[in-house]
Amino acid sequence: MRVRLIAIGERMPAWVAEGFAEYRKRLSHDLPIELIELRPGARGKGRDDARAIQDEGAAILAALPRDIHVVALDGRGKTWSSEELAEQLAKWRMAGRDLAFLIGGPDGHSPDVLARADQKWSLGPLTLPHMLVRLVLAEQLYRATSLLAGHPYHRA
Repeated sequence: MRVRLIAIGERMPAWVAEGFAEYRKRLSHDLPIELIELRPGARGKGRDDARAIQDEGAAILAALPRDIHVVALDGRGKTWSSEELAEQLAKWRMAGRDLAFLIGGPDGHSPDVLARADQKWSLGPLTLPHMLVRLVLAEQLYRATSLLAGHPYHRA
């Protein structure tokens, strides 16, 4: 099983890029992750934010392969503990499909993206910078694979 992380936003700060690269390396054998960065929609004075969200949604949907399980990161989604994420990962592996995790732009996902998602996952009630979400996601996937493998990384 392979994972695609499709994210709105480009040019991660160096510290995020280094952290993400570290977890990507740790996951390379058990759960390879491909990062796909998409340009944010145009925002600002005289711009239509709804149009930006729609444009971002179209770009995300265009980046999705046909037969992939889609998990949209969304503040209104279901929250999972690390153990529950590990259970989800085990189920996803059994289903035999690749995974896509979607991180929207500053205004969230378009309705079309949320409609396409097979699941919606919330990292909790905190508002996190989108770049940091990439790092948290990669670490939690590493933690989930460690839990499933019986590795002592997770100490609960």
